[in-house]
Parts: sequence; structure tokens; C-alpha cells
Amino acid sequence: MKTNKIIMLSTMLFLAVAANAQDMIISYSSDTLRCKVKEVGSEEVKYNRSDYPADVLFTMNTDKIQKLIFENGQELTFIAEIDNPSNYLHQNKNALKVDFLAPLTGNTTLAYEYSLKPGKSMEGTLGFIGLGVDTRSRDPRGLFIKYGIKYIKSPDFYVRNMRYAHILKGAYIKPEIGFAYFTSNNEEFSSRYPYERTGAKRIENYSLMLQLVLGKQWVINDIFLVDFYAGAGYGLDNQEGEYHYGYAIISNEVPLSLSAGLKIGILF
Repeated sequence: MKTNKIIMLSTMLFLAVAANAQDMIISYSSDTLRCKVKEVGSEEVKYNRSDYPADVLFTMNTDKIQKLIFENGQELTFIAEIDNPSNYLHQNKNALKVDFLAPLTGNTTLAYEYSLKPGKSMEGTLGFIGLGVDTRSRDPRGLFIKYGIKYIKSPDFYVRNMRYAHILKGAYIKPEIGFAYFTSNNEEFSSRYPYERTGAKRIENYSLMLQLVLGKQWVINDIFLVDFYAGAGYGLDNQEGEYHYGYAIISNEVPLSLSAGLKIGILF
């Protein structure tokens, strides 16, 4: 009698362990599906469910799966194809740009962008103040620098087996910090009427800004790109209401900084 009880308990324990010893599919929504994985492919996973007959086969797209945990404890982690660096190996990941309209505002602006990973890149900007049209006849001379990290938006959808978009292409948001320093002529006038110009004094201008930049970048044939952007944020300067060539600051009372531009460039 005692032997029969032991056998019965052992059988129940074995069945309980067998029932729990299943594979698990962990989705990106953190849902867990207990099942028996039958096949793992590059695009989908095939599996059986215990609440359906064994000949019924289910499938799940690998882009929805974070990882598989097999009954023996082994794990298999998936990377969404659109974020998989191997899909972009043969694309150029460096870009050298010039701000197309900057010379009309009194400066020449160069920028360098490098892809860190799919969906993220860094960009540095160097502006030569005075290399452009001097519309105010103030003979400005100086530099400005800007640096930011781009977070590039993924496509809203993509088709299986499509050719993946360029790693530097797409709408983006970029937190950016910048600093400018230049000297310029400041006209001086007599203190009594009629006010006459008495000369010009060389003054120093410096400023600091922090902006959030929104933009969109198009890449053509992995060679040429167009980048349109606009930004807004905070700014401080020592000459109130001064244009700092890479950006403008309204005033110290309203420390709003603004920027916009159109860059063109080449990839390598």
C-alpha cells in the first residue's frame, strides 16, 4: 500500500515538473508565453501550445520577441531587425556638411556627423564668423561651436525583406549646446544733437546656449544628404539682443535662443 502511494506521488511530481518544464517566449511588452518551441527562423518562431492539439503550429514574428528561454535554461536574445547594426554594415556612417545659407548671414558653418548606432548619432558644428556677407558693416571675427546627440525616429512601419533605410536618414530630435565668441565694430556717436558718428570701438561678444533641435535628414544614394532643422531653447550673452551667427538670443530678460538652417553634405 505504501509502495503504491510512493509511486503515485512520484508520478504526480513527474507530471507537475514536466508540465512546468516548458519553453518561454518573452515579448517586448514583457508578456510571457509558455509553449514548446519547434523551430527558430530568421523572421519567425514556430511553437506548440499545451492547450491545443500537438499538430496545431503557431508562429510569432521575431521582431516581437525579446528573448527565448528554453526548458534546459538556455536563453536566446533577439535584436529587432530595424535596430540590427549588421543590416547597415555597408552604409557610409560619416557625413561632412555645410550650412547652405550661412554665408548670407555673415558666417561659414561646417558640421560633422557620425553614426553611433541605429537611431543615434553625434554631430559637432564649427562656424567661422566673418566668412560671409557683412550686411551690417561691423567686420565681425570669431568662432562658434555646437555639439549635440541626434535621436533619429524609426519608420512607422516597414515591410518584411525590405531594403532598410539609411542609418542617418529620418526625422530627429537633438539636444544641443553651443558657445560663440567674436569681436565686432560698435559705432560711437556724439552725446549732443545733432548726433554724429565719432568713430568705432572694437567690442567682445560671447554667449552660451542650450537648445532642443528638431529636424529631418534625407540621404540620396548613400552619397549626398540634405538636413533641414530648427531649434529653440535658452541663451545668455553679454551684448543684449546680439545675433551670434550660429543662433540668435532675444534678450537677457527673455533668454530665448533660436536657430534654423539648411545643411547639405557628403557621406563617407
